[in-house]
Amino acid sequence: MTDIKLRPDQSYAAAAAAVIATRASDVFSHSQTRVLDVERPESVHKMRVATRRLRAALEIFGPAFPRARQRAALSEVKLLAAALGERRDCDVQIELLESLRAQARRSERHAIDALIANLRDEQDAANGRLAAALAHAQKAKLERRLRRLSQ
Repeated sequence: MTDIKLRPDQSYAAAAAAVIATRASDVFSHSQTRVLDVERPESVHKMRVATRRLRAALEIFGPAFPRARQRAALSEVKLLAAALGERRDCDVQIELLESLRAQARRSERHAIDALIANLRDEQDAANGRLAAALAHAQKAKLERRLRRLSQ
């Protein structure tokens, strides 16, 4: 997370622009390759947190921006956040089951393995939806639109 330096003499609009620019930069600083790598669940977590911070900033500072542009950007950020959240939920559940498996009796491991296999299928599907959401954000030029919004 990047620190944001605001000044007491800054206008509300200038502060809003600085916050949105920084939060958007935090979101798009994450490598899509790493985010889509199911072996790197921390990358999804970090991008999801950055997206939630951006969403909050867009909501809080909404009045500082042209309404239609702010709402359109917020809608796009929400779509991306939802896809990240869906994938993250699978990652967390798999991690939990894997830790439980290590402590489980031999007779319970088969059931846990079946649950993990089902979750891996859900994770793959969620990862496909995340890839589509990332591609949509790129096609919709979300990063550029957020930069323009913050100028």
